[in-house]
Amino acid sequence: MSPETRSQAIAAAVILIGAGLVIYFLPAIVLGIGEFSPALGFIVGAALLLGFFAIFWLRARYQRRK
Repeated sequence: MSPETRSQAIAAAVILIGAGLVIYFLPAIVLGIGEFSPALGFIVGAALLLGFFAIFWLRARYQRRK
């Protein structure tokens, strides 16, 4: 396994673990914020879910430039 491939695998694993933790705790986060403001709870929930896809989109753009 080349160093570049290993680095990519580690980066993908870290991103997936981080996203998995966020998605696991997402209901508690949204409900907690939703008690304060339902609209803010929706916005935070949507931002966290879209952030998962944005990370991979940005990473793909970075890899394409290399």
